[in-house]
Amino acid sequence: MLTFAQVNFGVNSGSLLGIIYLLWAIIYLILTVAWLSQRGTRLRGWALALYIIQLIFTPIIMFLIGTILFFQGWRLDPILQFGQFLSLLLIIYLSIKDIVINAVYRDR
Repeated sequence: MLTFAQVNFGVNSGSLLGIIYLLWAIIYLILTVAWLSQRGTRLRGWALALYIIQLIFTPIIMFLIGTILFFQGWRLDPILQFGQFLSLLLIIYLSIKDIVINAVYRDR
C-alpha cells in the first residue's frame, strides 16, 4: 500500500522568497554558463577551478534554499523571514556584482 505524505505550503513572504531563490538560481546558472562558454579561455589554473566550483555549488545551494523556503516558509517567524530576505538581498547583490565584473571589466 502506498502512502502519500501531505505537502503543505502557503503563499506568504517565506514561500515568495523561496520562489525568488529558485528563479535567481536558474538565472544565475544560465548567465554564468554563458559567460564561461564565451570567455572561459582567458581563465587559467586556480581561477578557472574556483570559477567552476562557484558555478556548480552556488545555484545548487540557492535551489535547495528556495525549495526549503517554498515548502516550509510558512513555519518561519516573521523575524526569521526578514533575515532570509536580507540574506537574499545580499546574495542578489553579490551575484550581480560577479556577473557585471565578469561581463564588463573583463572586456577591456
